[in-house]
Amino acid sequence: MEKSDYGMDMQVKKIYSGKVRDIFELQDGNILMVATDRISAFDYILPTPIPEKGIILTQMSIFWFEYLKKIIDNHIVEKDFDKFPETIRKNPFLRNRSIIVKKAERIPVECVVRGYLAGSGWKEYKETGMVCGISLPGNLKEGSRIPEPIFTPATKEDIGKHDMNISFSETEKIVGKERAAILREKSVLLYKEASAYALNKGIIIADAKFEFGIYDKKLILIDELFTPDSSRFWEVQKYREGIPQESLDKQYIRNYLLSTDWDRNSLPPSLPEEVVQKTIEKYKNIYQLITGKSI
Repeated sequence: MEKSDYGMDMQVKKIYSGKVRDIFELQDGNILMVATDRISAFDYILPTPIPEKGIILTQMSIFWFEYLKKIIDNHIVEKDFDKFPETIRKNPFLRNRSIIVKKAERIPVECVVRGYLAGSGWKEYKETGMVCGISLPGNLKEGSRIPEPIFTPATKEDIGKHDMNISFSETEKIVGKERAAILREKSVLLYKEASAYALNKGIIIADAKFEFGIYDKKLILIDELFTPDSSRFWEVQKYREGIPQESLDKQYIRNYLLSTDWDRNSLPPSLPEEVVQKTIEKYKNIYQLITGKSI
């Protein structure tokens, strides 16, 4: 029996602790994936948690996994907490923030699709006119819609190391040509389908990242999906091309940190209470707009 970080006894073995999620191996070989209230930025875990954030990430991912399963299968085995093993159900903290998933072999590439120019993509475009080796029209501005969504993968690095944008040819070297082509195809399909849904809710999905794994020799979606941690969400009514967008996602935290004197190469500072509360408000807002439900 192992004492988890939450001060609870669970008859499960922790096998991994990531920037946000803790992973436990169950006796049947499946995985208990717990979304904590930790938040990361610039590849560092911040010292200040965001209350209820893990619940929002889990429930939003469940919504999207269900909605998009027509495009590709996912790792979910059980999402109903009342059907979890008794040893897990004894820990009420885990309700709504945990799911039981398949133990897949993670593909070591973050699959990013961009429909609009923002973040590192905008920075690279300003310098080179390209994003991840893809040439784009020369008249684009910050926040501009890209004529056709582009696949811009990145390396998947350990905590404290910066993920690096890579070209498609570099992706082919890591995972093989055939698998790289499938990752690109599925990622773009997922982005287009989710973007069309979100647009009907008054939301632009500027970009999104996906993670894939192999289970029983099949490619499946894993980790999280179209959450405010892994996507940029802009309100259609507030969208203005050529300026930084007001977003309903983690960019608010990044912007705050950029306004401080933190050098992004040392331990990050604590977040003020007003930043924490504003972040909670943004995460709850995008969840409600997308799902039609309240946390």
